[in-house]
Amino acid sequence: MAVLGTDAAPILGIVNGKGAEVSLCDCPLYPGDMQNLLHRLQAWIRQAGLPPYRVDQRQGELKFVLLTRSHFNGEYMLRFVLRSEQQLPRIRQFLPLLQADYPHISVVSVNIQPVHMAILEGQQEIFLTRNTQLSERLNGVPLYIRPKSFFQTNPVVAAQLYKTASQWAEESGAATLWDLYCGVGGFALHCARPETAVTGIEIEQEAIACAQRSARELGLSQATFMACDLTGFSTKQAEPPDLVIINPPRRGIGQDLCAQLMQAAPRNILYSSCNAETLAQDVSRMPGYRLARVQLFDMFPHTSHYEVLVKLTRQQTPYGRDA
Repeated sequence: MAVLGTDAAPILGIVNGKGAEVSLCDCPLYPGDMQNLLHRLQAWIRQAGLPPYRVDQRQGELKFVLLTRSHFNGEYMLRFVLRSEQQLPRIRQFLPLLQADYPHISVVSVNIQPVHMAILEGQQEIFLTRNTQLSERLNGVPLYIRPKSFFQTNPVVAAQLYKTASQWAEESGAATLWDLYCGVGGFALHCARPETAVTGIEIEQEAIACAQRSARELGLSQATFMACDLTGFSTKQAEPPDLVIINPPRRGIGQDLCAQLMQAAPRNILYSSCNAETLAQDVSRMPGYRLARVQLFDMFPHTSHYEVLVKLTRQQTPYGRDA
């Protein structure tokens, strides 16, 4: 939630098309308890005297409030994005008042984002609680969320997305799989079996730590999750996998990674995307594969955005050999 208004009258919401600042605390997409907490946060910001950051004036401190709710146990991770550490003492001072009203807030941190740009978070994260991660569980699979680790925004729809991917992976009979842009490991952990050799790749170390913990709890001894750049990753591997899972940012995977996948030539690719246009571009860059299955997921209700999962299968020549 962007923090708008003033320290005497803060607003958690957006600027609408007419330039008016509108609170989103009552958005019906949020569970009732989250709506209540957002209203309490607005009042708490006023109580603590935290000045919202004014983009037009380049003044103020509090830029965003990031709130994550566990569908599994109802606990919250609360993050304050500040321009500097100047207001950190006031957050520490008034935080017990908020926690007394909402003991389900189990993780609290402050992120420092000093740049005057449309960037949601900075590199520095300061934890104000002993607990540093939120527990989630989808389809019986334990998952963990830490600050700066990507997680699907809609847990109910995400559970169906992961379940569908698991079914498609089961059909492919893959003994080895790569999960690229793996995040906290949601796809790989759902698709893997104890005997499956899994390699998960993600640039963010926070997310990798979560995936590794989940793999240990599930007893996936052959699962390896690494924090590294995907550039040239596939060309460094001795053997291509049976299955590759991809869940990239909106920009897609691009020409270079498409070429690497064509060279690795896995039998099947599961590609999950929140941008069908870049997905279509990437699929067109891999002519050796045919579109076998497509499923749409309404991950972002009441918007024009959606998640789409596709299964790509390596084509065969007229002689029965792989292309």
